[in-house]
Parts: sequence; C-alpha cells; structure tokens
Amino acid sequence: MSGRIIDGKAIAASVRADVAAAVKALPGQPALAVVLVGDDPASQVYVASKGKATREAGMRSLEIRLPAETSEADLIARVDALSRDPEVDGILVQLPLPKHLNEANVLAALDPLKDVDGLTEASAGKLVLGKPGLRPCTPVGCVILAKTERPDLAGANVVVIGRSILVGKPAALLFLEQNATVTIAHSKTRDLKMVCRGADILVAAVGRPEMVRGDWIRPGAVVIDVGTNRVPAPEKGEGKTKLVGDVHFAEAAQVAAAITPSPGGVGPMTIACLLRNTVLAACARRGWTVPDALAAR
Repeated sequence: MSGRIIDGKAIAASVRADVAAAVKALPGQPALAVVLVGDDPASQVYVASKGKATREAGMRSLEIRLPAETSEADLIARVDALSRDPEVDGILVQLPLPKHLNEANVLAALDPLKDVDGLTEASAGKLVLGKPGLRPCTPVGCVILAKTERPDLAGANVVVIGRSILVGKPAALLFLEQNATVTIAHSKTRDLKMVCRGADILVAAVGRPEMVRGDWIRPGAVVIDVGTNRVPAPEKGEGKTKLVGDVHFAEAAQVAAAITPSPGGVGPMTIACLLRNTVLAACARRGWTVPDALAAR
C-alpha cells in the first residue's frame, strides 16, 4: 500500500486564492503588521515570506524590524502602539524572541482582536470555551488538511502527539470542535506506539526527527506531520543537512491512506491561515461581513 500525498502547497494555494477573492470583496484593505526583533536568519526568511504573501493577497504589509538589543519595555510599547492603531487589523510578533525578552509579557500587550496567530491568553481562553475568536494558524492548517481526506471528522479517533501551547493543545481542541474523539499523547504516555495505532488521524507535533515509525500507524490512517527538523545529510556531502518531519515518511507512506510530506505539507498552510485570520480580524473589528469565499472554510 502506498499512501496518497496530501499536497499542502496546493491546498494552501487554494486558501490563499480564497483570501485574495475575499479581500477584493471587502469595502477596505486589511493590514497585517509583523514585528521582528533581532537578525535570526530563519526568522528573517519567515517574515519576508509573510510580507510577500500578504501583498500578493491584496492586503497591506507592515514590517517592523527592531535590533536584537531592543528592551522589553520598548518592544511592548511598539506592540501596544500597533494594538491601538485603527489602521492595523492583525499583529504577529515573530517568535522566538531574543532571550532577554519575556514572550508572555510581550504577547500580553497585544490586542486579542488583532492576535492573528491566536497566542494571547484571551485567544486561548476563547478556544477552550468554544467562543468565536482567532485560532492558531498551524493547528487550523492541520484541521483543513485532515478534512481534505475526511470531510466529516465527527467520531474520528484523533491522536495528537505533543502538548505544546503552539500546536499540540490547540490542535486537540480544534479537532474536538469538529466532534472528533481526541487523545493527546506525549513523552510520558504509556505504550505510545499502541496509542498511535488506534488513530484514524495521527497528528505528529513533537519535534523529534522521524520518531513516528511505520508500525506506529494503523493501516488506512491519515497522517499529519507538523515536524520540521534539520538533520545531517552526509549523502549530500560533508556538512550538508536536510529537513525531515516527526514521522518516518518512507515507512509511514506504505501504511497510511494519506500523509503530509515535510517540508511541503503543514508549513505552507501556516502562512495561508495567517492571511485568512487577518481578513477575519478585519471583518470582526470593522463590522464587515465575512465574504463567502472564507466563510465556508
């Protein structure tokens, strides 16, 4: 058996096209502000990609780049100013921050109505309570990918490996909203392999390269691999590296009905869902009707 590849790039392109169509239907132009502190190379790439995608969707992109030595007080002041700016609809603080900055304190300064990454305590509380609000982008992307294979998730056994506040916990709650039966597994879970084998949908978000092997997967399951891990690749030359997921792709693809690759699976969905959240935030703040192109997602 060889599982279907869930093409995250194609599905993300579809979401982005819906966002662009929605933006054209709005009475104004939404704006997304991204705050980057320091010169981390990976973060710079991410911020540039987000800015490009925002502009391509027809929205305004504001990039606030601050030096690594920026004080916590100054950063909080900048985030607070963006929160108060009526022309800004969404704000994303690029993580991780330099070590001298407290992420929780910075996020606390962010207006929850503009929290397009769904990371504030208010956003998390709304998710737990089932109230309307902005949801974390990567977990939303996981649900959208799973629904491309199984449109009705009601009653499905979903196992999420990982309990982080960025992916694991919110993903579990989002699948629960879809009436799935959800298990959160982690490093202390007894007989983790057998827990995973009970999953109709397995979401791997643990941050350990190729930890999930083929014999962890029930034949016919859907596998969503959130992991992006850089590992040595001696076959490509001395000192070379490659990206792999949390799932051993070659083994899992022989068992699963469908599987996301890494890279090329969940990653593209994160930016697409960020753009979607920006439009939803603009509509909620400005009293606009959510365009049909997004309401169906």
